[in-house]
This record gives sequence, structure tokens and C-alpha cells, in this order.
Amino acid sequence: MPTITEPAGLSPDHVGRRYPATDPYVVSAAKIDEFAAALADESPAYHGSGAIAPPTFAMVIAAQAWHHLFTDPELGLRLDHTIHADQSFQWDRPLRVGDAVTATLEITSVRRRRDTDIIGLSVSLDTPGGEHLATAFSTLWHIREEAA
Repeated sequence: MPTITEPAGLSPDHVGRRYPATDPYVVSAAKIDEFAAALADESPAYHGSGAIAPPTFAMVIAAQAWHHLFTDPELGLRLDHTIHADQSFQWDRPLRVGDAVTATLEITSVRRRRDTDIIGLSVSLDTPGGEHLATAFSTLWHIREEAA
């Protein structure tokens, strides 16, 4: 009887893998203003002194943690074979001008469907002093190399 083997690379065995935190990203009024302008959101909360960042601004920082995922040679993932399928956030408080924020990525789920990996991620956004700010949850669809 032939043995069926899983393709090399990402597998459910990688669930729970955590990567080191990114270097701190300092939230600036200019970056918040640029992001709000890109969204065409003129809310006064995103402008002037005391500005807070729009909630989805967190992805600017969380996506920096994805670098670990796509450069992990054991996983064999390619950004150009990936679709960002879903995103949600759980907030403790908004990001503010002057916040220094690190991002720590964890693989929370891996499902294989034919030639596609469906990957769940959580990225913890924290200050270097340990204050938890938010968690960004993402689902990625990745088409494996052999299927492309």
C-alpha cells in the first residue's frame, strides 16, 4: 500500500509558532494624517493635537510582523501566492501619537485544502513597556508553489 505524505512546508504542526517582536514603530501625527487621507476619513479624531489612529492603521504595524512569516524557510510561503482574506481587531485602547508599538505574530491555525493553505494569524500589538494595545487577527489564503 503506498504511503501518502504531506507536502513540505507549512503544516498544522506550525500552529502555535510565535516570532520575535518587531522593532518599535512610533506612531506619528503625519502618518495618522496620511492614513486618514487615504481612507478619505475626515473625522476630527484623526487630526490635530491628541489625534488617535483609525482602527485599521494597526495593520501598518501588524504587517511588519508578517516579514517573519514570509522569510521563515521552513514554511515555504510566498507573498505573491497569498491573498489576505479576512481581518479583525480586538482593542484595549486606540493608538495615539507618540505610541511606540511592537508587533508579535503567532500562527493560530493551518488548514490544507488541496493546493491551498488557509492560515490564521494573530498579531499582538504592545508597547515596549508591556502595555497591550490590540490584537489583529488575519486569515491568509496561500497557494502552494507546486500548484502555481
